[in-house]
Amino acid sequence: MSDLAPRTRGGAAAQTDGDNRYKAVQNKLKTLGTAMDLAGNELEALLRGMRMNAQRAERLTVTTANAELDPKFVEMTNQVSIALGGAAVEVRKLHETAQEVSGLAHDARHTHARLYEALDTIRSGRPERTPKPGFFAH
Repeated sequence: MSDLAPRTRGGAAAQTDGDNRYKAVQNKLKTLGTAMDLAGNELEALLRGMRMNAQRAERLTVTTANAELDPKFVEMTNQVSIALGGAAVEVRKLHETAQEVSGLAHDARHTHARLYEALDTIRSGRPERTPKPGFFAH
């Protein structure tokens, strides 16, 4: 039997605070990508289990029909098999979405690094403080 209760690992995958410094954004993107990788792995395991259970329910439907059980029970078992198969299709879609989001998070992290890492290195390496964005616009 599966555990349907959501697992809590200390809150959100990546905190959504107002910290937009380079290293903070890099950390948030890495955390999001890792969380989506883990979710994808868990969804893949769930999908395998659902498919196996759907197949078992389908075999049980045939067995109960061959044993000439009451048609009501044969139909109920068949409906369980169909429902599990349908749920497995939706879990597969969710798994594909998790993989896509994971890839996009990793891509965004690399793009962000390419665009801003050099600037962060310069700004972090000097002793003078840098004005806040928009300071020179007023």
